This record gives sequence, C-alpha cells and structure tokens, in this order.
Amino acid sequence: MTDGWNAHSAQPPATGQPMPSQSGPSQGSPWWSDALTDPWRDPYAPSHVLLPPPPPGGGPAPEPVVNPDEPRRSLTPILLICLVTALLAGGLGGTLGFVFAVRGGLATGGSTQLGQPPAADPSAPVNRPPDSLAGVAKKVLPSVVTVRVTGAIGSGFVVSAGGYVITNDHVVEGAGDTMSVSFSDGSTAKASLVGRDPESDIAVIKVAKSNLTPVSLGNSDAIAVGDPVLAFGSPLALVNTVTAGIVSALDRTIQAGDPGGTTRYYAAIQTDAAVNQGNSGGPLVNAAGQVIGVNSVIRSVSGTETEAGNIGLAFAIPINQAKRIATDIIDHGKARRTVIGAEVATGTGTVTGARLRSVEPSGPAAAAGLKANDVITKLDNHLLEDGTDLIALVRKYAPGSVVPVEYRRGSKTQTASVTLVADAN
Repeated sequence: MTDGWNAHSAQPPATGQPMPSQSGPSQGSPWWSDALTDPWRDPYAPSHVLLPPPPPGGGPAPEPVVNPDEPRRSLTPILLICLVTALLAGGLGGTLGFVFAVRGGLATGGSTQLGQPPAADPSAPVNRPPDSLAGVAKKVLPSVVTVRVTGAIGSGFVVSAGGYVITNDHVVEGAGDTMSVSFSDGSTAKASLVGRDPESDIAVIKVAKSNLTPVSLGNSDAIAVGDPVLAFGSPLALVNTVTAGIVSALDRTIQAGDPGGTTRYYAAIQTDAAVNQGNSGGPLVNAAGQVIGVNSVIRSVSGTETEAGNIGLAFAIPINQAKRIATDIIDHGKARRTVIGAEVATGTGTVTGARLRSVEPSGPAAAAGLKANDVITKLDNHLLEDGTDLIALVRKYAPGSVVPVEYRRGSKTQTASVTLVADAN
C-alpha cells in the first residue's frame, strides 16, 4: 500500500483544463489513496516552512529549526581526543604513584591487597641512612658485648681489633676464670681480666678472639645538654638492647659504692635514655655513632638495688676519662689517679663549697697558695657544693692539667691556678 505521495506526477494540468475531481476518498479504505484527492492540501502550492513571527515587545528569540535532512557532524574526533586524554592521565598517574612508592620504601614487589602489608623478601636486608638512629645502631651493635661472670651479667664494648673491651669495674668484680662475652651475632668467646680501677669504676678485659670491630670514640668534652644519645647493653639480660634519649646534664658529680666497699667518684654525663641493671659497662653513643660515655649508675626511688629500675635518671662516665684510665691499665697495669694535693671535708652541709681540711706541703694546692680551711667554690668555672664535687671533678682531668680555682679565705674571695698531678700510688 502507498500513501499516495508518489502515485502521480506533480505536473499541473494544461491551461484551461479542469482540475481533477476532489470528490473524496476511494471506496472501501479509511485512508486517502491519493494525495491529489486530499481535500486539505493544494498539490500545486510550493512547499515551504513557515516560522512564527517574533513575539511583540521583544523576547527570547525562537530556537532555530534544524533541518532533519542536513548531514550531522561526526563524533569520532571528540571520542578519540577523550580516549587519548584518559590514556595519558592514567599513564602519568601510574608513573608518579610508582616513583612515590619506590621513594617511600613501599615498592616491595608482588601484589598488595587492601588491609594487608606488601609482600617482602624476608632475606632482603633492611637499609636505613647511616646518620639515622637505626643506622647508628647497626654500626655500633657489632662492637657491643654482653659480659657474663659468675652469677652476674653486664655489658662492654670493643676498643681494639685485638680484643680489648672496656666495661665497669663493678661488672667484673669477683670474676674468675669463667668470664665470657657474647656478641650481637650470637657468637661467644672467653675473656680474661686485664686490669681494673675500682675508684673510677673502669675495667679492661680481653676477649680471646681477633679481627673484632672496635667502636669509634668521641670527645666527651664536646657534647652539650640536649644532644641525642643511644644507650647499648643487656638490661635485665635482654641482650642487644638499644634505647634513646638526650644528654640531660653534664658534670653531675657522683659518689657511688657499696657500704664498706670502695667509694667511686666521677663527674658523670646524665641521660634520660632507659638504663637498667645489665646496662653497666655498655656504651653511651652520640648521633654520629661515637662513644661518649660508659653507662654506670642509675638513680632509683627504690631503696634496694634488686628493685631499682629506670626512671629516666642514668649516669655515664665521660669517655675521655674512661679512655685515659683504660690506656693506663693496658700500658701500665693500673690507672693513675688525678689529685689536687689536699684533703677535703665531705658531708658537712654547713658550708657551700669544698673546705680543705688539710693541704699537702709539696702538693699542687700548696704550690698554688691554698691553705687549710680555704673553701674552694669553683673549679674551672664549675660551682662546687661540697667536697664530693671537688673530688669528682678533679678525677675528670688528666694529670698535668692546669685548672683555675676560686676560693674563699675568711670573707675574702681569691683565685689561683692549680696544676693537677697523678697520685704516688
């Protein structure tokens, strides 16, 4: 069936001839069978599109009428541009993500699922910058030893490839032939006592093992309050322990020792790094991995030594003093003790400063003009509270050191320079 649009030629009849009949639709069909019989259309009128006139008084212009027969613009170039842009963005994002992951130590290979750590090779070493705390610990630990004696445990550190180890005197006190050391890698070796100095709490032992890695010794006179430090040792028999803190104070005078035993004096480095029983003799190390002190004493609120524990108050013998004493022990079998040539009163509590009870006639103090009953208030600009401070600070210096002192005689304050010497013992 056709709608009649192409049924007849659209040529108009010759002039003077009647128009075809428009009598109506053909019989038997509800549709007009031919456009020429459509009573609503003039077949000879030219076809055109009528646009509505603009609204009066101005207004929005009518939307343009689009010719449905006009060819449409292709969307292919737009789709191609979008696709290329998405590929470039994805590639750039993936590259940046990989770079950041590698720099952050996250790229370990394999796939990573949400909520699970990335797969890692258990045999791969963990590397840290040498100047980081982990880097310093890695450097120092092979030189730290656990010292085992009969019924006790302490710490120490290697100072020569030939096996010399510095530790505390109270660690090796009473040690017999069964003394041994263990290293961070789990290996062990026998050790023998080279010498000890009870008053300074320094001892030297020698390990029956060669080609050891010695520590690097620093300068304890060059440290400052607030410097970061690491403490190494075996607290409570927990070997290969490292704790961190800062230098809390300098020249903290310490008088230690068991009742009836040797009294030990030294001007200590105070630190808040956690130190407990078993840390004794282990190294206190600066941020450069250099030993600046020998961990020796802790302050505790407990009244008994067995119950003492870390409360952030630990004290180390300055390495300059420990090195000098250890060298004397290795070279001469015993340490030289630095003295000022005077006897001081301790524990009086009535005088601020170190009151000289007596002065040796030919000693350093007498040579500097000091006399009995003089009160030394400063030694090398360090304020003195009592006689203990003077003894501990004098022991810090090497024999032959010249130190300025300020003292009070009656109501008059005077100054002098004292050349310290080694004792005659």
